[in-house]
Amino acid sequence: MDHAHPGPMTPPLRPAPHRNLCTDCGVSRMEDPKACGRACQFVAPDYPALEAQVHGRARDPARPDELHFGPHLRMLRARLRAPLPGAQWTGITTRLAARLLEVGAVDAVLTMAPDPQDRWKPTPVLVTRAEDMAGVRGMRMGYAPLLALLEPARAAGHRRLAVIGIPCQVYALRALEKELGFDRLYVIGTPCSDNTTTENFHQFLALLDEDPGTITYLEFRADFHVELRYADGRRREIPFLQLPISKLPKDFFPLTCRSCVDYTNVLADITVGYMGGEGQQWLILRNARGEELLSLLGDEVETAAPGSAGKRAGPVKGFLANTQRAAGGLPLRRMPNWLRPIVGWLMPRMGPRGLEFARARVEMKAVESVIHLQREQPRRAPRMIPAHVWELVRPYGLGPRKD
Repeated sequence: MDHAHPGPMTPPLRPAPHRNLCTDCGVSRMEDPKACGRACQFVAPDYPALEAQVHGRARDPARPDELHFGPHLRMLRARLRAPLPGAQWTGITTRLAARLLEVGAVDAVLTMAPDPQDRWKPTPVLVTRAEDMAGVRGMRMGYAPLLALLEPARAAGHRRLAVIGIPCQVYALRALEKELGFDRLYVIGTPCSDNTTTENFHQFLALLDEDPGTITYLEFRADFHVELRYADGRRREIPFLQLPISKLPKDFFPLTCRSCVDYTNVLADITVGYMGGEGQQWLILRNARGEELLSLLGDEVETAAPGSAGKRAGPVKGFLANTQRAAGGLPLRRMPNWLRPIVGWLMPRMGPRGLEFARARVEMKAVESVIHLQREQPRRAPRMIPAHVWELVRPYGLGPRKD
């Protein structure tokens, strides 16, 4: 008798105990929820130790861009020559995982799929067939306990695993990697800046369009625009300056995301993003395993050296001033409506671009983390802010508080 393959698996999940500063990475739902204390990046992160564990060395400030982007061998602009249908960009992330399954390098891929009832809600799944990776393409917004499936994966006999995750998930994975005991682990990381609940994200979509249910795609692009795509094939671009950010509730982005210090996912083997790609994808190959992953794509991928233009100091200083005002309960300084289209036209042409744009974004996240932690969690800030973050914010007049 011919039995159909079961497809991606989502085993039942344990309930999550309450945690302060938690993005529900899934560790609290594992057999030992106390593992959060030694795995969570929001407790007492040790990036130098984990960077050395994963990459053989910690970041070296003397090497170009490692202070900003973490340890790496090289960076590339990249695109698949034949973009995959339904992909957020061209599909490099899911294609890497599919190739691992095709060549038998892993038994399963742990990643996120869309919830059957809500395309924007992420649901953790274990994928064992390369063709099923097509079902996990695209962006989702919300928290999902990815790492809760590590134990079911091991129980199912999967000893060689690939994981696609965001920074808070990858940090916890690396902290627990040795005790999890997988024979082989590939980590494909995506950058993450500001996550929120899926429910909050629906509120944001409703501010962008009077019929938000027709939106099928949303991307914050490096040309200072948000791109929307619709079910009927329409596309729409909104300059960042025209976004209804001021209409969002104050807690739209939780403190965890406002204080995350790992935008570029430094503990992945390869980071696949777009901020430094100037309209293409941006690859950060961090170690030999990252190089091995890219080699699996062969001629399917087209690569080039990343570019860099403009200056980041002005935009970062402006962001600093607005963040300080917002953290102090003061209203954001709003640009006059007549000036917004002019500045919106200038930003993609005169603002930081390519790697300089990525550096600006990393410095903005560092500034944001320091300001919010010092204000809302002053006792925890010294433990939660790594040394390299202080280096990034020092040029902007920020530093540890003497009290």
